[in-house]
Amino acid sequence: MRRRGEAARLAHVTRMMPRRADELLDGGSLYWVIKGHVLARQALIGIEPFRDSDGVGRCRLVLGEDVVEVRPRPLRAFQGWRYLAAADAPPDLAGRAPGDAMPDEMRRELAELGLL
Repeated sequence: MRRRGEAARLAHVTRMMPRRADELLDGGSLYWVIKGHVLARQALIGIEPFRDSDGVGRCRLVLGEDVVEVRPRPLRAFQGWRYLAAADAPPDLAGRAPGDAMPDEMRRELAELGLL
């Protein structure tokens, strides 16, 4: 973006334009699935359709700068759009307590067992 003289910003490029774009821009987030778990989200602040250098239609999802940790939840990786109702979205973690040094892998395993 800087090479093209545009302001740098965080974006994720995908092939498909979301059908419910207006809903997503009204407080929606992109949730990140890492190693089979939803672990974080970023606010979605813009959706920009464009054509790449090969003429293929793409969509740029413009993201907020803050990455917010969410309560880990198992979810297999997927391609394409998945819409989460507010009731189904994992809650944000307000921050870990001081001295909470439990490794993330152990936290995920305990969560899968229903112990966290």
